Amino acid sequence: MEIEAQSSATMKKALLVLNCIILSIGNCGVPLIMRLYFVRGGKRIWLLSWLATGGWPIILIPLLITYFYRRRSITDGSTTKLFFIKPRLFAAAAAIGVLTGLDNYLYVYGVARLPVSTSALIIATQLAFMAGFAFLLVKQRFTPYSINAVVLLTVGAAVLGLHTSGDRPDKESNREYLIGFFMTLVAAALYGFVLPMVELTYKKAKQALSYSLVMEIQMVMCLFATAFCTVGMLINKDFQAISREAKEYELGEGKYYVVLVWNAIISQFFFLGAIGVIFCASSLLSGILIAVLLPVIEILAVIFFQEKFQAEKGVALALSIWGFASYFYGELKDSKKKKQVTETEMP
Repeated sequence: MEIEAQSSATMKKALLVLNCIILSIGNCGVPLIMRLYFVRGGKRIWLLSWLATGGWPIILIPLLITYFYRRRSITDGSTTKLFFIKPRLFAAAAAIGVLTGLDNYLYVYGVARLPVSTSALIIATQLAFMAGFAFLLVKQRFTPYSINAVVLLTVGAAVLGLHTSGDRPDKESNREYLIGFFMTLVAAALYGFVLPMVELTYKKAKQALSYSLVMEIQMVMCLFATAFCTVGMLINKDFQAISREAKEYELGEGKYYVVLVWNAIISQFFFLGAIGVIFCASSLLSGILIAVLLPVIEILAVIFFQEKFQAEKGVALALSIWGFASYFYGELKDSKKKKQVTETEMP
C-alpha cells in the first residue's frame, strides 16, 4: 500500500510538471502571437477572441488516445466510454466557458491596444483577484509568504499604472490606450474569478476526477467560449472579413493563416495547462505560475517587438520577481516542515 501511494504521488508530481511546461508554452506564446497579428495589420478582435478557444477539437486527440488505451487494458469484455462528464459537471463547465469567452474578448481588446510587456504586467494583477476569490470560494490557505507575494505583485502593477501613456504605440490616442488598459485589468479580474471557479467545480463534481475528465471539462469550456465569441463574430461580420484581411496582411496571405492556426494551438496549451495545474495542485499555484512567467514575456517582447523598457516596468518587474521568490520560498519551507513532522510521527 505504501509503495502504491508513493507511486501515485510520483505520477501526480510528474503530471504537475508536465502541465507546468504546457502552461509555460501557452502563457508565453499567446500574447506574443496575438501581438504579431495586430502589429502586422490584423484588426479583428472577435476573431482573435474566437481563436483563443476555437482550437478545442485538438483535445479530442488525447481523449481518443486515452479511450483506446483503456479499451486495450480491459480484458473482461466490459464496455468503455469516450466521455465521463455528467450533466451537472457539463452545465458547470459550460457556464465557466461563457465567462471564459467574455474574458477572451476583454483580454484580446487589451492586447490590441497595449504593448506586450505592459499587458503582461497588468495581467499579473489577476493573482490578487485570484487570491481573494480562492479564499472565498475554495477556502484557500494562505501563509505570510503567499500573502507577501500577492501584495508585491499588486503593488508592481499599480506602479506600472502611474505612467500608462509613456509606452503608447504610435498612432494610438491616449483614450484608446486607457480603454485598453482598463479592459485588460477587467480581464485579469474576471480570469482571477474563473480559475477558482474551476477548482470549486472539481470539488463539487460528485464524481471521480481523472486527467481524462479534466480534458473533457477543458473541451466543454472551450466549446461554449467559442460559441459565445461566434455570436460576436457574426454580429461584427468577421467571417466575411477574413479573406480580405489575409490579402492585406503585411507578412503575406499564407503567413496570415499560419498566425491564426498557431494562435489557436498555443491557446489550447495555455488553457489545458492552467486547469491541469489546478487538478494537480490548486488555482493559486496556477495563478502564481502564470505570473512567474512575466519576466520571460517581458524579455521576449523586447527582443521580438523592440518594445521600450521604461523605469516603471523595471520597478514593477523587480517587485514581481520579489513576490515570486517569496511565494516559492514559503512553499519550500512549508514542504520541509511537513516532511519533518511526517518523519517524527513514523515509528
